[in-house]
Formats: sequence, C-alpha cells, structure tokens
Amino acid sequence: MNKITKKSFYSFLTLYLVSSFIFLTLASYWFFNAQMSTEMNSNFHKMNNVVNSVTSDVIYAHMMKEKFILKKFPDATVALYDSNKVLRYGAPLQSFDFSKTYYKRDMTFTLISQLTAGHLDLKYIVVQSSECAYNVEKLRNRIFYTAIIVAILIVIIAVLLSSMFLKPLKDKMQEIDKFIKDTTHELNTPISALMMSTSRVKEKRMYDEKIITNISISTKQLYEIYTSLTFVNFDSTCESAQDILFNDVVANSIKYFNELLDKKKITLHYDYKECPLHMAPTKAKMLINNLLSNAIKYSPPKKNIFISLTENSFSIKDEGIGIAKEKIATIFQRFTRASNYSGGFGVGLNIVKTITDAYGFEVKVDSVLKKGTTVHISFRV
Repeated sequence: MNKITKKSFYSFLTLYLVSSFIFLTLASYWFFNAQMSTEMNSNFHKMNNVVNSVTSDVIYAHMMKEKFILKKFPDATVALYDSNKVLRYGAPLQSFDFSKTYYKRDMTFTLISQLTAGHLDLKYIVVQSSECAYNVEKLRNRIFYTAIIVAILIVIIAVLLSSMFLKPLKDKMQEIDKFIKDTTHELNTPISALMMSTSRVKEKRMYDEKIITNISISTKQLYEIYTSLTFVNFDSTCESAQDILFNDVVANSIKYFNELLDKKKITLHYDYKECPLHMAPTKAKMLINNLLSNAIKYSPPKKNIFISLTENSFSIKDEGIGIAKEKIATIFQRFTRASNYSGGFGVGLNIVKTITDAYGFEVKVDSVLKKGTTVHISFRV
C-alpha cells in the first residue's frame, strides 16, 4: 500500500468509524432511556398493586372485624403507619419522607399511599422496592456489553469495507506505478542510445551513417512513446474524418519503420490493393504504427512480417514469440502486457481497439505461442 492508498484507507476508516460510533452512542442512549422509562412505569404499577392489595386487606379486616395480617411480597417491603407516623405493621424501612408519594433514593424506590382512609387507625402504606434499580443496572450493563460487541463488529466491517471499496484505487495505483516504471524503462533505451550516439558523433566529428541511423531510430521510438501517451491521456475527437487511401498510410508506416526493420534484419512482405476509407488520418497512422511496431518489437531478428490489405480488410502476421491462449482475452485492456519479451507499457493494442471501435471495425487476434501472431481488421462489419 503506497502513501496515497494508505491515506485514503485511513481517512475512509476514520470517517466510517466516527460516524458509526456516534450513531451507536445515540442509539444506545435513546434505547436505555426508553427502557428505563418503561421499567420505572412497570415498577410503579407493581408497587401500586401492592398498595391496592394491602388496602383491600386492611379494609376487609376492619369491616369483618378480623385480625389483620400483613402479607409478604417477594419484591417489595411494606410497612403501615398510623396518623402519628408510628409503625403499626411491617418491618422498619429505610428512611423516607412522608410528604412525598413516589420517589427514588439511592437504589430504592418508595411509594407512600393514604388509601386506607383511617381503617384500623392506619393512615400510611409505605412500599419500598429495589427491583427496578437492579433491573435498570442490569439493563445498563447489557446495553454496554452489547454496544462493545457491536463496536467490534463495526470495526471489522469498516476494515473489510475499506479494503473492498479501496481495492479498485489500490489496483489502479499499482497499475499507475507499474506504468510509470515501464514508461521510465521504455524511455531509458532510446534516450541512452541518443546520448551515446551523440557522444560518438562529437568524438568522430564526421558523418557516420550507422550513428545517424541509431539516432533516427531512437528519435522515432521516443516520438511513438509520446504519441501513444498523448492519445491515451488526451484523445480528442476534434479531428475530422476524411477520405484517405489506407494503402498509402500503410506504405508510409513501413517506410517510417524501415530503419528498425533493417536493424533487426526482418523481411517485410506487403501485398495490397487500393483501399479507400473515411477516417481521421492521424488515427489511421496510429492504428498501423502500433500494429507494425508490435510485430517488429516481438519478432526475433531475421524473421518475416506479412502485411495484407484489401478493400475490406487489413491483416498483419509475424513470426514472433506469440501470445499464450489464456492471455488473448485481455490483450486489449489498457496497461496489460502479454509478455515481458520486449519493452512497452501495454497501451498499443488498447489504442488499436479504441480506434477500431470508434469506426465500427472488427479486430481479431490469432496467435500460437512461439510461432507468431496475426491481427486481422475487417473494415466492413
């Protein structure tokens, strides 16, 4: 992961985690308050039911003149007081305030009622319970641990999503890094040749055909690299199509690469018929130059290249290294190279495909590894 990819990864991860944790915190807070409110309402009704039950027993005992027995309740403590606030029934309770009706102190809820209406000389029914406080504490712990588990899952999902969403960027950055390295390597060869040839010219101080040829070849290689990069990055459709003779374009390209053909001692066979086409001259030139350049580049010395042109089609066949069958499907993708046999950065065939698609031509590639490659273009699809 380079610096840009790392920065994007951590920026996305931080933004995702911060927003997720804020949402998780707010959701947990809202849920806790909602559940606490529900628990407190439920607790009030439970304690109120205890009061009603005790009141009913007091009134029944008073009316029937029976002995009153205070029942025990599993989750509440009950005490009954007379009008003088003296304990008459039940065990002593925690300190409480007779002036209030329902409140919480520490972990205990207290409910004070006067429903007895003086029966059995009782005025206050006091109910205390810690059940609600314990339930709320359990709820708080449960929400806390659940939030921790969810937070861990969010972190895991965030990392996975960051990796997933940034994978195209990572792949593209690796592609660009590779492209820059390939371009640097590709430029190094002709530039080094130019520098050496120039130095030799200065040393000899006289015309040397071989040196001039090397300078010409290196200059043309640099120009082809520049043209390809310009097309890839700044392709413009502003150039108007016009009527051209495609056979003349092919002939000029052959002439252009003649020095490189001679240097590798490659024999080129050109069989053609006049082929009028309606297309932009620059793109026609780039189409042929890329195909012929590849044929020369991937052919060993002393081999043959065969070019055939008719009114409806163009084909170029070499006796080069060929392309593995499983790689043919990807050779038109940008920055894809089927072999490391020679220099290049994988844009030539992509340019060919872009141009043929623009004019509705059909392009096919047939290749046998270590035997050669044939590229066929049909103009009349």
